[in-house]
Amino acid sequence: MKRQRFANVWDALEDTPAVAASMTMRSDLLIALRQRIAGWKTTQAEAARRLQVTQPRLNDLLRGRIEKFSLDALIDLADRAHLQVRLRIDKAA
Repeated sequence: MKRQRFANVWDALEDTPAVAASMTMRSDLLIALRQRIAGWKTTQAEAARRLQVTQPRLNDLLRGRIEKFSLDALIDLADRAHLQVRLRIDKAA
């Protein structure tokens, strides 16, 4: 069996480069949001209020349930958390 190397876990798990790229962006955003929320040092109720979501929705985010969040939803949450989101596009090899 030949060993393969991947740039990240999503490249290994997903069927297409496009889906892997989307999942990479979603996971990067989810991690950044979790770090921002942890930095607030507040209750989940207060964090949910700041992000304008319900506590169960915030709990999904904090538990890393990435399948429950679209890229658009995560960008909206990042904006509410005062995070600046940028997209970098590289030429394919």
